[in-house]
Amino acid sequence: MSQITNHLPTKELQALDAAHHMHPFTEDAALAKKGARIITRGKGVWLTDSEGHQILDGMAGLWCVNVGYGRKDIADVAARQTEELCYYNTFFQTSHVPAIALAAKIAELAPGDLNHVFFAGSGSEANDTNIRLVRRYWQAKGKPWRRTIIARWNGYHGSTIGGGSLGGMRPIHAHGGMIDGVAHIGQPYWWAEGGDMPEDDFGLLKAQELEAKILEVGPDNVAAFIGEPIQGAGGVIVPPKTYWPEIQRICDKYGILLIADEVITGFGRTGDWFGSQTFGIKPHIMTIAKGLSSGYAPIGGSIICDEVYNTIANSGEDFNHGYTYSGHPVAAAVALKNLEIMQDEKIVDHVKNVAHPYLKERWEALTDHPLVGEAKLVGLMGSIALTPNKAKRAPFASKPGTVGFRTRERCFANNLIMRHVGDRMIIAPPLVITPAEIDVLIERATKSLDESYAGLKSEGLLKAA
Repeated sequence: MSQITNHLPTKELQALDAAHHMHPFTEDAALAKKGARIITRGKGVWLTDSEGHQILDGMAGLWCVNVGYGRKDIADVAARQTEELCYYNTFFQTSHVPAIALAAKIAELAPGDLNHVFFAGSGSEANDTNIRLVRRYWQAKGKPWRRTIIARWNGYHGSTIGGGSLGGMRPIHAHGGMIDGVAHIGQPYWWAEGGDMPEDDFGLLKAQELEAKILEVGPDNVAAFIGEPIQGAGGVIVPPKTYWPEIQRICDKYGILLIADEVITGFGRTGDWFGSQTFGIKPHIMTIAKGLSSGYAPIGGSIICDEVYNTIANSGEDFNHGYTYSGHPVAAAVALKNLEIMQDEKIVDHVKNVAHPYLKERWEALTDHPLVGEAKLVGLMGSIALTPNKAKRAPFASKPGTVGFRTRERCFANNLIMRHVGDRMIIAPPLVITPAEIDVLIERATKSLDESYAGLKSEGLLKAA
């Protein structure tokens, strides 16, 4: 096995992959017949596969490689830290410099009084932490019955049993069920669900579902509401501008904790350090991962406000929760270097003042394409809605996701990674993408849309439901 390298023939690597590697969110038997695309290296916004193709990564891996691939300075930090202290835990009243320094840096960057960090290995783990945090908080406040957490259908908060329960994706619930004490409300998806209602009115209506659910569950039984500032895996659904102010008002009115899941929107993705700043959200807890280390090492965490932290810390009992790799020294050192690069190179400013304005102009022009009905972009997080009828915002008559999948396959064939969620195409490129690289992204996206449209037209599939 030590001889398995990038230099093996693609077919041989695919056969070994199919024989031994079980993929996430994948029908492995079908993939085995097709063969996985083998990625061998990355530099900046570009990937190279085992056949030598140069692929523009329009998804920054899984929304995470914010500073781009191939950063030697990050690799050097990982090597030095591995030699100095490869691992030690933060249980048993111990700590180490990388975890201390990273927690302090996160607290410096985070808005408001989010001054405390509990580390995890991923965003999924961090959202599991949040479940215990909010329930422990209410126990310490003398109200252990306040344990229901309200989330949204089609939201995504990870795929662990806890994070998957918070998320509103029924296919995840179908594989293993849900934990108790989680309730869901509708999503602010005006394009698909707003009908003839003005977008701002729809935003208020969907936010007010939170108040209705609080009253249904009982205000004194609700612990928290959790939501992504922008729904990522749900299709890059940007809420109407009326939505988050009303959510904030309702959380404040009933005294429930507000959790902003910033796993995707955190660390520059929206053109601010955090999506909460972009939308004016004042969370009690913020979930972080992905862009924290730009994917160079697995790490996540929960940033906790003073009130929640002090209540738990001064309860007189241990907080009985933790992971072997909470605050792993190598991952923490890597994340710290990543944040240093972002500050030194002014990457958040680049998103706000260079990349976003240029991509917005070119991205929104895709609505001229006969297959595209809507184009949304916040920072470097975008989506387009595919439709056979723009005026009616109509879905396709075919099975949902059929057209999106076909379009994604054309993107892959044209060496562009653009993901589909149902019949919605989404992007989240590395934050360091340049205007010239944006031109390539749009050129390849347009070609893929053209090819998808031509195929659908020739097969008579451009029909509305």
